[in-house]
Amino acid sequence: MKFTKMQGIGNDYVYVNCFEEKVEDPAALAKFVSDRHFGIGSDGLILIKPSKNADFTMDMYNADGSQGEMCGNGIRCVAKYVYDKGLTDQQQISIETLAGIKYLDLTVEDGKVVLVRVDMGEPELIAEKIPVIADSEKVIDAPIEIDGTTYHMTCVSMGNPHCVVFMNDVEDFEIEKTGPLFENYKDFPKRINTEFVKVIDEHTLQMRVWERGSGETLACGTGACATAVAAVLNGHCNGEILIHLLGGDLKIEWDKETNHVFMTGPAAISFEGEINL
Repeated sequence: MKFTKMQGIGNDYVYVNCFEEKVEDPAALAKFVSDRHFGIGSDGLILIKPSKNADFTMDMYNADGSQGEMCGNGIRCVAKYVYDKGLTDQQQISIETLAGIKYLDLTVEDGKVVLVRVDMGEPELIAEKIPVIADSEKVIDAPIEIDGTTYHMTCVSMGNPHCVVFMNDVEDFEIEKTGPLFENYKDFPKRINTEFVKVIDEHTLQMRVWERGSGETLACGTGACATAVAAVLNGHCNGEILIHLLGGDLKIEWDKETNHVFMTGPAAISFEGEINL
């Protein structure tokens, strides 16, 4: 099977062109290729497929084989793949995901995509639709006790569920210990992605992320979008927000008029190869 390893600010996936390749068991393949010792090494698997409703379809699987609804960094890489590989010559494309159809604007230099702006759609704030079990309709700055410590969370879905926690320090935070406790907390029926966030100023945030099914990753595009929305809801930020992640930076803007969130960031090919299955 031929594959392409790509990354969006360090959030790395193995990409398979399903116009040419056939994947029988994507969950098992995701677990195999994601293994950084016995496989290729990645945060998961993304399949690029035909679509009847958009230009392309993106199916994404986490490192544990579970299927995810959407991946913000991954969808930028899909855009780069289909343009750079000649599957399209359009600089505005649509990609179908389990979280709906997303619309992307490609910035091209010397025939290659260098930057992608994604319309990530509307954030979902209604608790039961995220989903999160809560007494209130929305979960904004709500207390949650994890391992004896009380945190305050804001829950947002960007097609997948996120719990955003603002804190004074994220660099020394023991995410490997606390992340799994959030991920598997009883009030998150589909588990949760958790963002631990420090406010730098009203246009800048620093973020680490624990992704359900993958653990800590260098970046999470939907998580950055959820974090920007949470920052605005909590009065920390406004306008265009620059988010510093371990793997690099993303620019996020929540357009209040359309209620759409826009994400801008890079995408890159790491290497290509062929693997025997």
